[in-house]
This record gives sequence, structure tokens and C-alpha cells, in this order.
Amino acid sequence: MPKPSEAQNQDGPESEDASAGLHADRLTWAVLLGRWIDFARGAVALPNDAEGTRMRESIPDIIMLQAVWFALQHLQELKADERSLGIARAEVLIEKHEGALRKRWGALPDKVSELVADAREQLSAAHGTA
Repeated sequence: MPKPSEAQNQDGPESEDASAGLHADRLTWAVLLGRWIDFARGAVALPNDAEGTRMRESIPDIIMLQAVWFALQHLQELKADERSLGIARAEVLIEKHEGALRKRWGALPDKVSELVADAREQLSAAHGTA
């Protein structure tokens, strides 16, 4: 997340280019957050049956698994001594949210199962680069 001084509008005379302070990784997180918010808002339209309820209850777990998957792709941006902590935390988060999904669903829907597999694959790759 940008520091307040970085997030301020720099339209003053000392600013050469309004886009000079933009960072792709921060923009990507912002875009993902926007999509997650839209995804969560869309859950209100799900039917009030057992499957719709399970899906609504699963949204935080799905979002967290996507966030962990994405964060693991940027693990190399951490200092070397912080990487192992990042990997350990990712592992705990994947276990926690996968467990909640499996408890709720039993057999996971295909797309949710793919998401869990993607997060685990990214975790395995992170173990290889730590």
C-alpha cells in the first residue's frame, strides 16, 4: 500500500509527469481489490438455497486464496530474511482457507478446486526460490 506521501496528488510545478509515481504492482493490487469487491457484491444475487449459502460463505476464503496466490508471485520482492516468514504465513493461510472450503463443501466445485491447486502450486514454487 502506498505511503500517504506517495498517494498524494502531485500536480504541482515540480511534477514532471502525473504517472511517474504509479507502480504497476500497486495498481494490480487495486484492480484485484476492485474485482474482489465486485465478486462479493454479486453474492447477494445468489439463490437462498444450500448451494447459494455455501457460495456466499465461501467468498472470503476464495478471495484470500487468490490474494495469497498473487502475493506468492511477488515473494522475490521481499528481503531474503522475510521470505521464509512470508512462505510460512502463506502456508498457514492456504491450509486455513482450504480447510474451511472443504468443511463447507465436502467435494469442492471445479473452479474452487482449481484455485486451491493454483495456490498450492505457487506455494511449492515459492519453497523452491526461498
